[in-house]
Amino acid sequence: MSTDVQPTDADAPDERAARALAMQASPDFGELRRTMRRFIFPMTVAFLAWYLLYVVLSAYARDFMGAKVVGNLNVAFFFGVLQFVSTFLIAWLYSRYAARRFDPTVEKLKAELDAKAGKDAPATTAPTTTTAPTTTAEDAE
Repeated sequence: MSTDVQPTDADAPDERAARALAMQASPDFGELRRTMRRFIFPMTVAFLAWYLLYVVLSAYARDFMGAKVVGNLNVAFFFGVLQFVSTFLIAWLYSRYAARRFDPTVEKLKAELDAKAGKDAPATTAPTTTTAPTTTAEDAE
């Protein structure tokens, strides 16, 4: 019973880390992070303010939140439903924003990183392992 593992280049992880750090220091990556923050921070603040309004009104404006709107459905019910609607709306807006603003820059950075990896990385083979044969109940007899 033996396990054969092909040797790999020990420097490869350091080279990948160096390329990743260089990419992180690039102006394109900085712009990507700024673009992401321009959407995420304001949207998070807006959603938290909307949610806290719902909680505060539920706690301190019980008469308002208990007012019937349609049949037995009150204002609190509609505010609660609007919490779900706003969550899905934010997710949809984020996906559109990311597709327009993030994805082109990410693809550019990925292509640059892949190109550097292709010419800088040494040729290595994937490690292979050999497993011992298994025995069954029939083999034991």
